[in-house]
Amino acid sequence: MELHAAGENALILYLGEETSPAVSARVQAAAAAAEIALGEDLVDLVPSYASLLVIYDPLRTDHFSVGQRLRGCLAGLDASLATEGETRVLPVYYHPEAGEDLSTLAANAGLTVDQVIELHSGCEYRVYAIGFAPGFAYLGEVDERIAAPRLATPRQRVPRGAVAIADRQTAVYPAPSPGGWNLIGRCPVRMFDPAAEPPMPVSVGDRVRFQPIDRARFLELGGEL
Repeated sequence: MELHAAGENALILYLGEETSPAVSARVQAAAAAAEIALGEDLVDLVPSYASLLVIYDPLRTDHFSVGQRLRGCLAGLDASLATEGETRVLPVYYHPEAGEDLSTLAANAGLTVDQVIELHSGCEYRVYAIGFAPGFAYLGEVDERIAAPRLATPRQRVPRGAVAIADRQTAVYPAPSPGGWNLIGRCPVRMFDPAAEPPMPVSVGDRVRFQPIDRARFLELGGEL
């Protein structure tokens, strides 16, 4: 583990160098331990693939004190104590009308569209990080047969709910935004709703499965084309 300053009221903890379920579990365990150790001095915790950003209240404590408490609570960290995440099922309308790159991705992979759908929906993905935009969950890992590089020229606007692949990651765009991932379908579930509690249907450490649905069911669930 490595601990470094990350601003006037934040420290970043590195817990590994690769993306893996084991490292992700260590991040989760570290977050749980840090939350207890810092108590009311803590402002926020931001877990990522192999790191944990710890933001504290500078009016209550400082780098030295936070660093000491983190090192103390993380000594002998047991990743097996990480809270088991939930399994979430997200419906997806897989179709070229909802995913502009579905046919191209299939052709480039030497597969049929149905095979791409089967491979994408047949995996269980881990939520490794949430970032880029509120509710944008980075999920891994996609079957290597349908892994695809980012587009050479990103789109200026990707619609809300777009399900996409980039390399061996997949994600659901929570809101209209620019993006360079390969679009293969669309999900009617809102990935970020500030008025909801909780505001996001997934958290770091959760697992996600995608369930194919038809056009009628997609629209019935509130999806937009």
